[in-house]
Parts: sequence; structure tokens; C-alpha cells
Amino acid sequence: QVQLVESGGGLVQAGGSLRLSCAASGSDFRISNMGWYRQAPGKQRELVALITSGGIINYVGSAKGRFTISRDNAKNTVFLQMNSLKPEDTAVYYCNARNVLRPGDVYWGQGTQVTVSS
Repeated sequence: QVQLVESGGGLVQAGGSLRLSCAASGSDFRISNMGWYRQAPGKQRELVALITSGGIINYVGSAKGRFTISRDNAKNTVFLQMNSLKPEDTAVYYCNARNVLRPGDVYWGQGTQVTVSS
């Protein structure tokens, strides 16, 4: 079992920055691919950024060039640095963990609200 707890969300003006954190419990963090997803009102949840257990990174859509995902295996934590925020980035951001040895083991955090005002 893995528990994920996100933090760092809040209200920020357009052009501002936020840093999200996701702390994971358990011993499987190092063998988990970690992702940040977001879900805006009335929309489906979408992948924002992914970092694999080996450190390979992938960004999706508008996150490219503005967001940076990183992980600290010693602290069982994954981060999402978000710069140049736009109102359309407003959403609940979720942390996701997927065990690379047991792909069916997928875990989600409770989400953290990010609101970007214009």
C-alpha cells in the first residue's frame, strides 16, 4: 500500500508560481513511476507530467516549458514546480503512483486545489 499526500496548492495571480509536493508512504516509491494529473471543473482528469522510477521525464501539452517535475527518492517525495501560471491552469492537481513491477498497483492522492486569477 502507498499513501500519497499532496500539498502546496493555493491561489496565485496569473504569471505567478507554485510548487506542489507529494509525499509518499511505504517502501515502493523508488520503483514507482510518479505523475501529476489535474482535473478542471467539467473536464476529464489529464496527465500533466510524469517522472519514471529511472528519472525519465515527460510533459504533456501546456506544461512544457513552464512546469518542472522532479523527485527526491531519499524523501519519498515528488515535486511539481509551476511557473508562468495561467488561469487555464486552474484545477485540482493529483499525485499518482504506479508500481513498475506490479502495474496494477496504482495509487492517487486526495488532490490539491490550484486557482490562478487573471
